[in-house]
This record gives sequence, structure tokens and C-alpha cells, in this order.
Amino acid sequence: MPARDRSLAVLVAVLWGLNFTAIHLSLEQFPPFLLVALRFALIAVPTVLLVRRPAAPWRWVLLYGLGFGVLQFLFLYLAMDSGMPTGLASLVLQSSAPFTVVLAAALLRERITARQGVGVAVAVVGLGGIALHRAGLDGGATLLPVVLTLCGGLGWAVGNLGNRLAMRAAPGEPLRLLLWMSVIPPLPMLAASLVVEGPERIAASFDGLATTQGLLAIGGLLYTVLVGTLLGSGLWSALMGRHPSSTVAPFSMLVPVVGIAASWLLLREATPLVEIAWGVVVVGGVLLGSTRGVPSWWPGRARRSATGHPTTGRPATERPTTGRDRDAGELDDRTRVLR
Repeated sequence: MPARDRSLAVLVAVLWGLNFTAIHLSLEQFPPFLLVALRFALIAVPTVLLVRRPAAPWRWVLLYGLGFGVLQFLFLYLAMDSGMPTGLASLVLQSSAPFTVVLAAALLRERITARQGVGVAVAVVGLGGIALHRAGLDGGATLLPVVLTLCGGLGWAVGNLGNRLAMRAAPGEPLRLLLWMSVIPPLPMLAASLVVEGPERIAASFDGLATTQGLLAIGGLLYTVLVGTLLGSGLWSALMGRHPSSTVAPFSMLVPVVGIAASWLLLREATPLVEIAWGVVVVGGVLLGSTRGVPSWWPGRARRSATGHPTTGRPATERPTTGRDRDAGELDDRTRVLR
């Protein structure tokens, strides 16, 4: 992955890390299922009226919206409304990265390098340590929100696969794809809100919007729509379309660094040291799985890149065909067959 794209992946991690604080503020006012419906309805209405549909097959757009928009946020918002700490939610949701790598290998036949496999394994160990710690608190009562958040991570992984297949079928349309993905969640989430939360709770959530709590809730909602979804997810869609899922997905595990720091600074929410320690293990896994074997700043690497191949002397501009190139071609062929 080029340095520019790595920088964009880190920027998305920052935007999404702050997203959890915004969600916390909105959940103080709105019930979780209604909040998901509102979040995507604000994008879906102008999209249907003003934006042309993407060229990608509708089944891949539907898979993207079902995983990323419905399953991820249904379980995440429910978990946070059930007592999942904001900073910890930002960490556990990054289970989407190992889920994505495994699903991409199983369903899309994407190759996993040994380094990526070890990195995913390390991250899974860290997530498991957090789950075990939460299982021992309050007689296990705090474990359910963790499980719900893990389900949200699995939903995100399903959405990643739909996103990648859609981008392969119609490259160059990440924003249009994101906008039309947002058309899918509002109706099922509104139906879930009416059944589970009820009309009375929905109506009561619109009272007091002019209060401090209400204004903060609206501000949090606007952040999740404009910054978290349109900007952050738009960049993420572009990255997923240009690179293998196993390369991009691990960067999402950097989100909790921002999420935990923001929850501590803005919400005064403390995270136990043992969970922070396990979080360091998770972040270590993503760094191991997403960095090169030899860093670009390592002595001698830049000289070899400038002079050519260290063995053949081939100029740097004449790059030989790599296994990744062959894998990409094979994936294109499989995508055409699926279409």
C-alpha cells in the first residue's frame, strides 16, 4: 500500500475513533434502533432524489448495506445502549478486521501472508483477553455488551466483502456506492424501532431537543452522518476498492487508540488498565499484520529502491509481475463469473 493510502487509512481511524463519542452523546437522547434509522435516513433521502445509482450489481450493494449499515450498527448501538463503555466499544468493534481477513480468504480466496496471519492471531488473543476480563466483572453481566459488539464487528466484515465485490464490479464509484448503501438501513431499522422500542419511546425522544443534551445529541448525529459516514466511510470504500481486504481491514484496529483517548478526555470515562494492556496487544497485531517486513526507513532500502533490483539490477520502474498482481487478476475473473 502506498504511503498516501496508508495516511488515508490512519485518517479514517481518527475520524471513526471520535465517532464513538458522538454516538454516546446521541444515545443520551435517542433509542438505539431509531438512531440508526435517523443516521442513514439523512443520507438516503437526498441520495434517492439526486444521485444516480452505481453501476455495481444490486446484490453487492445490498450485501454492503446489510452488513455495514444494518448488522454493524444494530448490534453496536444496542451494545452501547446496554452499557458497553464508549472506549471499549471502539476497541472490540475492531474484531471486524480478523473477521474480514478470514471471510475474504474463505469466500473470495484472497491470499493471507504468514505475517498477516500472525498479526490477526495476535489481535484475536487481545480481543479474547478483553472478553475474559469482562466476563469476570459483576458476575458476567458486562459480557453481553461485548458479545453484541463482536456481532457488530462480524456485520462490518460482511459489509466489507460486499463493498469489495461492488468496487471490483464498478471501480471508481466509492462515494456513489456509499450513498446508495445508505438507502438500505432506514426502513428495516425503523421497523425494528417500532417493534422493539415502541411509538411512545420514539415520540418521547424528540422532546427537549433544544436543551443541552438535545443539542449535543443532534451534534453527535450530524458528526456520524457527515464525518463518520460520508467522509470516513467514503475514504474507506476507496481504499477497499484499490487494495485487498486483508491489507486494508487491519488499519481499522487503530480506531480504539483514538476512541479510548477521546472517551477519557471528553467523557471522563476510565478504561481499566488490564483492558488497555489487552488493547495494546490488539494494536500490536494490526501493526504486525499491516507493515512491511523491512521498513522503508531501514538503512539500505532506499538505496536498493533507487538503483534497481538488488539481484537482477532491474530498474525500479520495471516492476516484475508479483503474486499480488496474479491474485488480483484471478479475483477479477471470479468477480466476472459471480456477476
